Amino acid sequence: MAVSFAKLVPLFQIMLYLTLLLSLNNGTARITSRFIRTEWPSADIPLHNKVFDIPKGHNAPQQVRITQGDYDGKAVIISWVTPNELGSNRVQYGKLEKKYDSSAEGTVTNYTFYKYKSGYIHHCLVDDLEYDTKYYYKIGDGDSSREFWFQTPPKIHPDAPYTFGIIGDLGQTYNSLSTLKHYMQSGGQSVLFLGDLSYADRYEYNDVGIRWDSWGRFIEQSAAYQPWIWSAGNHEIEFMPNMGEVIPFKSYLHRIATPYTASKSTNPLWYAIRRASAHIIVLSSYSPYVKYTPQWWWLREELKKVDREKTPWLIVLMHVPLYSSNVVHYMEGESMRAVFESWFVHSRVDFIFAGHVHAYERSYRISNIHYNFTSGDRYPVPDKSAPVYLTVGDGGNQEGLAGRFLDPQPNYSAFREASYGHSTLEIKNRTHAFYHWNRNDDGNKVTTDSVVFHNQYW
Repeated sequence: MAVSFAKLVPLFQIMLYLTLLLSLNNGTARITSRFIRTEWPSADIPLHNKVFDIPKGHNAPQQVRITQGDYDGKAVIISWVTPNELGSNRVQYGKLEKKYDSSAEGTVTNYTFYKYKSGYIHHCLVDDLEYDTKYYYKIGDGDSSREFWFQTPPKIHPDAPYTFGIIGDLGQTYNSLSTLKHYMQSGGQSVLFLGDLSYADRYEYNDVGIRWDSWGRFIEQSAAYQPWIWSAGNHEIEFMPNMGEVIPFKSYLHRIATPYTASKSTNPLWYAIRRASAHIIVLSSYSPYVKYTPQWWWLREELKKVDREKTPWLIVLMHVPLYSSNVVHYMEGESMRAVFESWFVHSRVDFIFAGHVHAYERSYRISNIHYNFTSGDRYPVPDKSAPVYLTVGDGGNQEGLAGRFLDPQPNYSAFREASYGHSTLEIKNRTHAFYHWNRNDDGNKVTTDSVVFHNQYW
């Protein structure tokens, strides 16, 4: 259970935290956990399982989810699918349950993938909301309508407390369900999702679209009630020329809405938001990012807009890790690191979260911005201005765990373990945040790696 710093009064507790922080900064506590456990097989849950139940009623809205709809957290985008016909495109909402005094009209789209034809995919922007307020909303027609709620974040402020959940590479296995259930008990207020959503691309033909639909119903138990902040991974590319499907991210871009225009991005795959005391930047590992590309230009301008006096916590999300000591996908992020790492260090980014590797790993604050093969400066070194790199690609998908790490453990790696789980980042104020990685251990949430972080700016 999280405890605020104001309550950590006894001297021995303060000394304990200081000792922990000093040991982390000096790199003296490297840990490779040998715990490898999966309670369930890495196979997708059968479609007849109740977690994929279709809501009752003709053409009832399904796959309901929300995300932030603007730059500063006063809007949401509500998305849903009507499977049989267009139906209503309206969201009714208000501050009292079953009393909806406002409404908004959305847009609708659909697509085909091979011979699969999607339902009608609705995206509705609900804006001009009040901060720190619970809203109830209703979608659908007549007896088939459905009701949900969400809580807006606190006003942008350097001391606004907020708890983010971090999930990556989720899929739709029993391990995925364990991760999702544990996250829902964590007190997280919004999910930072690190890419690789449904793993529908592991299927062929019409089953690709069918598994996107089942995943949408699977995550609704959380995503209909709090924003999931999206980033895309390699499993969203779905380049399948054998089926005549050659448009990258086709399913993802039809189904997943992001507020990219609010941060002057030209592409839904990269964007930024501010929420409570955090400035969050989402990058696309599988879109061009070298010098002079649209993503490069956009990130350069976005970093200039960061105001640490208002949002002291600077967080970057991407799919491919820039630093990882796992054998699987080793150094796949090296090209992006070479392009952006100096910017991240100069901007004193607090955290860079990534997925892709199906394991967990946390780094020390290190950088390799002076890399020069000729002079011999080839290795990462401690750097107090650098981010902490966290790989949280252990959501539970059907590909299983990545259990092989480099041996010996590199100096930049603080903790690593191949187990399923999720993380939470509890921002307390402008100076401190509690971070936890929670392992799924025999169906129980087990806090395995915990760190108190000091803000890079303050």
